[in-house]
Amino acid sequence: MNDMTPIAKTTIKDWESDQEVRWCPGCGDYAILKAVQRTMPEIGARPENTVFVSGIGCSSRFPYYMETYGFHTIHGRAPAIATGVKLANPELDVWIITGDGDALSIGGNHTMHLLRRNLNCQILLFNNEIYGLTKGQYSPTSREGTRSPSTPYGSVDRPATPCAFALGSGARFVARGIDVHKNLPQVLKAAYHHKGAAFVEIFQNCIVYNDEVFAAFTAKDQAPGHQLWLEHGKPMLFAGGTKGIAIDHMTLTPVVVDVVDGDWQAAGVVVHDVTNRTVAHMLVELPFGEFPMALGVLYDDPKPTFEDAVIAQNDSAAAGKSADLQRLVAKGETWMVEKQPHEI
Repeated sequence: MNDMTPIAKTTIKDWESDQEVRWCPGCGDYAILKAVQRTMPEIGARPENTVFVSGIGCSSRFPYYMETYGFHTIHGRAPAIATGVKLANPELDVWIITGDGDALSIGGNHTMHLLRRNLNCQILLFNNEIYGLTKGQYSPTSREGTRSPSTPYGSVDRPATPCAFALGSGARFVARGIDVHKNLPQVLKAAYHHKGAAFVEIFQNCIVYNDEVFAAFTAKDQAPGHQLWLEHGKPMLFAGGTKGIAIDHMTLTPVVVDVVDGDWQAAGVVVHDVTNRTVAHMLVELPFGEFPMALGVLYDDPKPTFEDAVIAQNDSAAAGKSADLQRLVAKGETWMVEKQPHEI
């Protein structure tokens, strides 16, 4: 009997390409890249079995920097390309790298259909609330009043909420992270282990065109009181455990409550359940300021994937049949031209 040679575990170096990383100094994309490269060995992924697909934008340079297969595709169309890749080879690990403009503006239609179909892949949406590559125009997630080259008097658009969009599109996994936060790899691992479309919004700082736009909850002095890191089966606590999220049972709305002496149960703090879709909708819509920013895995409730359904359908259609191209060509209304053409 031949012994199988064990496959050596990869290291972060195995995931780093030889390409020079070219983002603006201080860009949050660097931190996300390192988080992904650090996560890959820990989840047991293999470079030869991994594909990164991106659209157009600053974040979309990502595939060049991963020592894997990759496609830098068309603006907004990464989900369509990724769908083709996954259907052609369902065994591949497919990651989609996109931005708030790429995924929610020109690519909104494609993103929606990928989520509702539930293709087994990971979607990392880098949200910096601005168009960085094209020099600072407002994006679908830019806040009202945002001044930019395309909105010199301030944007009057109401911004889209990426996670609310994902839930509304039928996503079965929705999460949030921060580019430089130590918890980002844990969020990425959870997304990878979810079977189906895993949507992760990552708050990413654009140091040139929208610097510190998330500082109200990412700055070191603001983080404890304004970040709610969620964990399945654990109470929704923040501010060092002194505050929590409860439900007003008269109005069925969330409220912030004080937690005295660590007794969160007496305060009525909600225990997070990642399978509760109603609570997930509540969390993504919490108005920041009055409430903290909900982070981590908000929703995780798998269902059968798109490619599994396609493969099962094809297998069923082909059952008991043999491939016969000539028979297929001759099927239906066919005829033979026997008369010779006139001589010229």
